Amino acid sequence: MPQDVRAVVARAKNEPVRIETVVVPDPGPGEAVVAVQACGVCHTDLHYREGGINDEFPFLLGHEAAGVVEAVGDGVTGVAPGDFVILNWRAVCGRCRACARGRPWYCFDTHNATRKMTLADGTELSPALGIGAFAEKTLVAAGQCTKVDPEASPAAAGLLGCGVMAGLGAAINTGAVGRGDSVAVIGCGGVGGAAVMGARLAGAAKIIAVDVDERKLTTATGLGATHTVDARAADPVAAVRDLTGGNGADVVIEAVGRPETYKQAFYARDLAGTVVLVGVPTPEMKLELPLLDVFGRGGALKSSWYGDCLPSRDFPMLIDLYRQGRLDLDAFVSETIGLDDVEAAFARMQAGDVLRSVVVL
Repeated sequence: MPQDVRAVVARAKNEPVRIETVVVPDPGPGEAVVAVQACGVCHTDLHYREGGINDEFPFLLGHEAAGVVEAVGDGVTGVAPGDFVILNWRAVCGRCRACARGRPWYCFDTHNATRKMTLADGTELSPALGIGAFAEKTLVAAGQCTKVDPEASPAAAGLLGCGVMAGLGAAINTGAVGRGDSVAVIGCGGVGGAAVMGARLAGAAKIIAVDVDERKLTTATGLGATHTVDARAADPVAAVRDLTGGNGADVVIEAVGRPETYKQAFYARDLAGTVVLVGVPTPEMKLELPLLDVFGRGGALKSSWYGDCLPSRDFPMLIDLYRQGRLDLDAFVSETIGLDDVEAAFARMQAGDVLRSVVVL
């Protein structure tokens, strides 16, 4: 039967979030109800609250989560009640042209639960990224649940559901960083920091962290950066070139999502190198580059969607590395908070005071 739970809801654009009673229905065919154990506070949730994604208010916020499957609907075989899972926003369909070509990480027909969670008065909610996990329980498509080692910390594991996976995947999957490569990461917040960690995991020889915040550069060093560049004091392009023998980096990961930092990434890479855009721009942003430079410099300009990850492949593998002590996901957890603290966590995130605040239930 439907359950009433406490959850964080954004009622209107730019209004502070509120704790509301949310009605979670029984799972329908292909769906699952998950008892949320932890959920990271991501910039995307703030974008929803600010109306930067769409205007389908009210939103049930939260999406970077881990928890335990409580119930499943008809036809669900991949997970069962009691399974510890990370929630993902890419439930692949297995049928679209990308899946048919063996590239499910590009799935063009990902799906969410069809039944709706509501407020107590029956108002339908729009769950952030089809998840809505700033809640004691949430309803998702079963394909959004990826089973992993239950011994993993929920606070750390849940971060693979969005930001950390986006950064790790930008380096490992999209950028295809290899042993001995030089890598520059522009923007070293949560996603950029994860890209630094991904480059180290892939065996990069030189990892250059670029930011305007000394605190983030210090954190990036702890995550594996071999060099740092304070973009307030030095030209990032010249600095990256100086650190790579005048050539530029083999892979440059842009984790800010602005035209000016993208241009820095473009000119800070080596000839035939790779630029990876993982920072999310806003709709009004425009990019101008001399087409002759695009042609003459060769290489690849890529965008990374969710780190080009395949949750069923990547989440269990990364959790195994975490459990072996080879991937320090705990380093991204700056603080643990309660549901009532999400609005304050948004302010700390905007001020750059945290990598991730994590709601623990």
